[in-house]
Amino acid sequence: MSSDLLSGQGPTYDASSIEVLEGLEPVRVRPGMYIGGTDERALHHLVAEILDNSMDEAVAGHATRIEVELHEDYSVTVRDNGRGIPVDPHPKFPGKSALEVILCTLHAGGKFNGDAYATSGGLHGVGASVVNALSDVMRVEVARNRELFVQEFSRGKPLGPVEKVGAAPNRRGTSVTFHADAQIFGSQTFKPHRLLKMVRSKAYLFSGVEIRWKTAIPDGDTPMEATFHFPGGLADYLSDQLEKTTTYADKPFAGKVSFVEKYNVPGSVEWAINWTPIRDGFLQSYCNTVPTPEGGTHEAGFWAAILKGIRAYGELAKNRKADQITRDDLTSGGCALVSCFIREPQFVGQTKDRLSTEEAAKWVEGAVRDHFDNWLAADPKSAGAILDFLVLRAEERLRRRQEKETQRKTATKRLRLPGKLADCSAKNREGTELFLVEGDSAGGSAKAARNRETQALLPLRGKVLNVLGAASSKLNDNAEIRDICEALGVQMGTKFKVDDLRYDKIIIMTDADVDGAHIASLLMTFFFSQMRPLIDKGHLYLACPPLYRLTQGAKRLYVANDAEKEKWLAKGLGGKGKIDVQRFKGLGEMDAKDLKETTMDPKVRKLIRVTIHEDEPGDTGDLVERLMGKKPELRFQYIQENARFVEELDV
Repeated sequence: MSSDLLSGQGPTYDASSIEVLEGLEPVRVRPGMYIGGTDERALHHLVAEILDNSMDEAVAGHATRIEVELHEDYSVTVRDNGRGIPVDPHPKFPGKSALEVILCTLHAGGKFNGDAYATSGGLHGVGASVVNALSDVMRVEVARNRELFVQEFSRGKPLGPVEKVGAAPNRRGTSVTFHADAQIFGSQTFKPHRLLKMVRSKAYLFSGVEIRWKTAIPDGDTPMEATFHFPGGLADYLSDQLEKTTTYADKPFAGKVSFVEKYNVPGSVEWAINWTPIRDGFLQSYCNTVPTPEGGTHEAGFWAAILKGIRAYGELAKNRKADQITRDDLTSGGCALVSCFIREPQFVGQTKDRLSTEEAAKWVEGAVRDHFDNWLAADPKSAGAILDFLVLRAEERLRRRQEKETQRKTATKRLRLPGKLADCSAKNREGTELFLVEGDSAGGSAKAARNRETQALLPLRGKVLNVLGAASSKLNDNAEIRDICEALGVQMGTKFKVDDLRYDKIIIMTDADVDGAHIASLLMTFFFSQMRPLIDKGHLYLACPPLYRLTQGAKRLYVANDAEKEKWLAKGLGGKGKIDVQRFKGLGEMDAKDLKETTMDPKVRKLIRVTIHEDEPGDTGDLVERLMGKKPELRFQYIQENARFVEELDV
């Protein structure tokens, strides 16, 4: 910070410095706050927002048909035969129709008081308006009361008032056509196969709707036209997912139950689950037809019902080992779908990736549990096969845990420790952590700062090999990769097993600079390509070391970046005298006390959990290949497409 700013002689900070973003400007300035970014996933989320509105009409009983069409210019049309968005003047906004208010105002919609929709996927009143803000062209047609109305928009602003364009005696509902703005999304375009998957899953989630698909863009085996209607709902969906897969039950445990009878609340839950010995398990969950890839309370309630039910059945069958079964055993081969409809659900974030409504856990558990008990009792052959499978999984898990305890006791004898592993003393894996740090100097500080019982340390020399495109022989010969594998007690690729892990958390702890970020990205690429289940099961984390230490008298504060530093320099720490600024050029410059207080002590530190979020298999792999692969032209293209979104550049 300059001496002028420290002395108060810098730029004036008064009321005129406060910028107010009006209308839909905040969406265009910070699209990530509303759709989670500007990447391909965020682009396709635009279609999901409009489609969810039509699905809400269907679930409410007002629409039976939805059409989704991808045009030659990559614009998208979503039509339904519902009630149609109201076009009459809005009482609170004289001179504006309700249609214009909905499309041009954040937090405007018909789903706040619950009168228009008992359950809905759109709750915050931002979905359609956000799509409008991020589209260079949007055209909305509304057929109501046998008349057709049209209004057009561009980048969140109306191009004119709503107009009545003629009679519509045989038509009803809403049609929304929009084209994603290249100023926001660059050269990215909608992918027909991704849209088709979205459309198809929506049809499975509500058996009362027919969804028609059409595209003018060829995309491999993706059909140009299709119609989806699944009277069997999730049971049909699961049967389709497990086609030609051996399962322990001839028919899945599936059903749909209303919450009204037992809990006197509007809503319902539908589910389908089966177990298979030949593939990894999965759980796809939804709330009000919106995917919740990060799960939430409805998932917790579902697994609680299944776990309690299988344990109770084991007790009736006099199988004492059933008590050893855990949720991890259930999910290892359990393939499940769960969809709930509840009023005014609470989500984490606008993109609704995780349901947080606490009561949903109780409602779902209560609804599923009774039916699961009856299903197990009615089909003893399937129930017995599933119980035996889960008991075997539990025994295998306990056996591996016992082996790990034995291995840890003899770790120094088993491992050559070529990477200078400083192991922890705990006998069990639970609660243990392995820090991967760059260089011996950083390792020295971290070694003194760690908790020797639960925290292990592995210093790495230099930058890890970029494993994308590297031959297997090169991977096996690389010292750093070999050190990591031996310290973790695992092998790479198809031979990797999560149960073999010697530590509960693997924490990448690199310097808070560009080189540190590069090393972290190389390590994450390695784990993604060679040990992906480690990420899927939530074992990989990033440490968050500070970049500066600010001291003013007896006051001391650690900050993570330049912006935070400037804020505190202007504000002061509350101490006396000049603020002393120390920049940590690397972890090796931090003493053990600093490192412990900021980065390693679980009581005060912050960790970033590394997760994989993709709408369909391969999304993340494609992006990793694009950024970390051997083709520089793909990286250059990505930089060109996304450079305008960079707000801070560290060079």
